[in-house]
Amino acid sequence: MTRNGWLGLALVVLFSAPIVAGTLAGITLPDSTDVNGQQLVLNGMALRKKVVFKVYVAGLYLPAREQSGEKILAADQPRCTVMHFLRGVSANQVNEAWYDGLEANTPGYSAQLKQQFDALAALMEKLNDGDKLVFTYRPGIGTEVKVKGKVKGTLGDKAFADALFSCWIGKKPGPGEKFKAGLLGQ
Repeated sequence: MTRNGWLGLALVVLFSAPIVAGTLAGITLPDSTDVNGQQLVLNGMALRKKVVFKVYVAGLYLPAREQSGEKILAADQPRCTVMHFLRGVSANQVNEAWYDGLEANTPGYSAQLKQQFDALAALMEKLNDGDKLVFTYRPGIGTEVKVKGKVKGTLGDKAFADALFSCWIGKKPGPGEKFKAGLLGQ
């Protein structure tokens, strides 16, 4: 192949490849994702550690970058969290984190919200290194739950989405303040 041919091929590859926003703990996430025709941008990434073990890398996608968890939760706009697991965890371990997050961030939650978290827990399964959980909130529709690439269901309303996303960016994020700051791009 001629030099111009190689250059042309390189330009095609360069401009057809997805633009990458960042890499954390060896996990690379794209700078945007499409939610029903709307582009959401990667707001930030964070690493969840438990003791010394790396558990997952998460990315938070929003319509526009925002560093305030309160503003994100107040807005009735699409949002998406991707969790890429770096080690195996049981469904019970994941569910324990959901319930801890609900207790810590949504005091006085309703029986309906508890039932929605119970429904979320029923959708969880054992996750292995490389598996993903994806939560996509769509206003007026609910939060789509995708486990290992399969849509498992759509749950709740904005109150459920706010309680779920509060587990990561609420006042008492289960994975900690450093994790929250990473998702908020701080």
